[in-house]
Amino acid sequence: MRSMSPSNISKEVKMAQIYGPVPSRRLGFSLGVDIVPFKTCSLDCVYCQLGRTTNKTIERKEYTPADQVLRELEKVLEEKRKIDYITFSGSGEPTLNSNIGGMINRVKKMTSLPVAVLTNGTLMYQPQVREDLLGADLVIPSLDGVSQNTFERVNRPCPSLRIDEIISGISAFSREFEGKLWLEIMLVKGINDSVGEAKKMAQVIEEIGPEKVQLNTVIRPPAEKFAQALDGKNLKKIRRILGEERCEIIAKFKGLRQRAYKKDIEGEILKTLRRRPLTIADISHFLGLHQNEVIKYIGALEEQGKIESVLRDNRRFYEIIIQE
Repeated sequence: MRSMSPSNISKEVKMAQIYGPVPSRRLGFSLGVDIVPFKTCSLDCVYCQLGRTTNKTIERKEYTPADQVLRELEKVLEEKRKIDYITFSGSGEPTLNSNIGGMINRVKKMTSLPVAVLTNGTLMYQPQVREDLLGADLVIPSLDGVSQNTFERVNRPCPSLRIDEIISGISAFSREFEGKLWLEIMLVKGINDSVGEAKKMAQVIEEIGPEKVQLNTVIRPPAEKFAQALDGKNLKKIRRILGEERCEIIAKFKGLRQRAYKKDIEGEILKTLRRRPLTIADISHFLGLHQNEVIKYIGALEEQGKIESVLRDNRRFYEIIIQE
């Protein structure tokens, strides 16, 4: 396979708001649509793989012009890549973009591909946000705690956010929405994994009525060192409490990676890391790749035992541990 220079990588896969498609544990080959600036979010979750939130806000506005996003998306769709979902997600909270509803509707007119939205759910208490999401085919809000104390410990929200209002908003959306609603729960050892919290969560799940509940835990390096993963035994215990019929433990994506996973990009990342340790942001900037896309390749290289992460001055760096 030919070597790929950073400039060639940029031309082939880099766009400002569109990234991928990348292999997703839940959505197959997912083409990401990132419509807010990096780490612009209503939460500052202790487990976030992108690090701490730098712009914590609940202000909705047009962070990224819709026309720009749709032009980039149209170019990617013309390439006829393998895509299972067009996914509004990225490096911040997508519902903060006040144009998300219009963008979803315009995407639906452009293509027959299903549209998914990954959201932290915190703004779904607002009727306008719920209306904006009605055009999607699949919405996956997250809900990591059902008591205010747990919510604040895990998610570190904007001060005005109340978990009871958020739950009511997700429940209202479930009644209004005609598409698929899945619920994701990220479990952090010693924070939101108690039997008592799980029993309360089970009651809330009944109230919301999602088609699926997906249990996750800390896999990639988190924003905070103390955010630790649950083992398989405890994940299964929580699953039994929440209800095994619709609750599943998310496994690592095992599907074929051709078309979405490019070995030449993997090789270019290894080449840059041989020079010196780098952060996700460093690699993203140097190679012209979206940070979420870099994370997928970093995860694969860690699984292969080729690189490892080290924490220095509260920043996570990646370095080579096996030379090819």
